[in-house]
Amino acid sequence: QVQLVESGGGLVQPGGSLTLSCAASVGTLSLYHMGWFRQAPGKEREFLGAVTRGGGSTTYADSVKGRFTISRDNAKNMVYLQMNSLKPEDTAVYFCAATAGSMYYLRTKQADYWGQGTQVTVSA
Repeated sequence: QVQLVESGGGLVQPGGSLTLSCAASVGTLSLYHMGWFRQAPGKEREFLGAVTRGGGSTTYADSVKGRFTISRDNAKNMVYLQMNSLKPEDTAVYFCAATAGSMYYLRTKQADYWGQGTQVTVSA
């Protein structure tokens, strides 16, 4: 079992950057593939990208490819989402999630564990 806690959200201007962190308050993240998601008001939760257990491979949604980067530090039990060139439409609550299964379960939003989310607001 793992308990996830996101941090690093806040208010950022358009074109700015922000890095979100996902920590495990309980459990070991190296046992899981990890993903990042977001949900804007009135919209469905959106898969943003994922990283394999060892960090050797990442995959991204087309909407964020080239702007967002996922990384992990298993020694620190942390996963990160680096966001660049932020736009107002990136405003949402951002979640990290973990799966003990394949990356398929992250891409289809069927993760085993979810964090509580952190708010990101992109506005001038």
